[in-house]
Amino acid sequence: MKCEVAQDQIVLMGYGELPDELADALEQHLVGCEECRREVNALKALDEHLALLPVVEPSPNLLTRSRMRLDEELDSIPAHGLMTRIRVNALAWLGHLQSAPALATLLMGVGFLSGNFVHRYQVAHEPKPAGMTIIGHPSDGVIANVTGIVQTPNSELVQVNYNKVVPETVEGSLDEPRIRELLVLGMKPTAPSVVRADSVKLISRECSAGHNCNGQPDGKGIRGQLMVALRYDKDAGVRLKALEGLQPYVGQDRRVRDALLEALMKDESAQVRTAAISLLEPVQSDSSVRSVLRTVSTQDANPYIRTASFNALQGAGDIQ
Repeated sequence: MKCEVAQDQIVLMGYGELPDELADALEQHLVGCEECRREVNALKALDEHLALLPVVEPSPNLLTRSRMRLDEELDSIPAHGLMTRIRVNALAWLGHLQSAPALATLLMGVGFLSGNFVHRYQVAHEPKPAGMTIIGHPSDGVIANVTGIVQTPNSELVQVNYNKVVPETVEGSLDEPRIRELLVLGMKPTAPSVVRADSVKLISRECSAGHNCNGQPDGKGIRGQLMVALRYDKDAGVRLKALEGLQPYVGQDRRVRDALLEALMKDESAQVRTAAISLLEPVQSDSSVRSVLRTVSTQDANPYIRTASFNALQGAGDIQ
């Protein structure tokens, strides 16, 4: 036996595919050939090394995508003519004759040809299975929007790209900028009412305690967001909490004062309007405040609000 043939059979032996009738001849060759023995020892050492490594199974999504692509490629291959198939199968049959006994080769060739034709017939006539949905990066979250759709030509395979909103959690002190930024976002009108109420309550508590509640000229600071909640939030409880947070700045910030006067004149809740009157007490001597109190005390439809405004005017006179 030549070394080239022996080395091919060594590979088959390593994969457990060497026929029994060839094993004896290979063993006899290995007894007298040191080079082939080294080849066998190297192959065994490689197998032992690989056995120590963990076996990583491919993910189901990868297998599914690979099978679908393989099916598409197979479907796109044009069918061979009869003469081409006969020539290819004949060459394969002759190749087997060179390395195996005649009877085994004949049986193998007949089985291969039969199996090939049967398989092609079944593939051509069996119904197509329903398409499978493959998720590229599955994760928890809500689908925000679809960003693109791509269809594979000449098939029903569609790829849909979309973005997800994945929930996250941040924990920290109320004084931390990131926590305050998130609380301000929670005060937005689009947030759920429970979130708005909790955000305004925590921010107002910080402002009432004398912590930093900046008032930026563009209204984007915490103080500006409290005024937005006072003006536009539909929940009276949220508006009352916003008033509590604005109380320390009534005397120093005219924008806050104007927001309270607007609430006094236009808010639908009598409780909010009464709270606004109470918060305006330190600045009742201001001419704009007195003007609004005088108008409300004489023209407001709610008698209780008229009385409270009148009493505030009397107190403003004493202060003045």
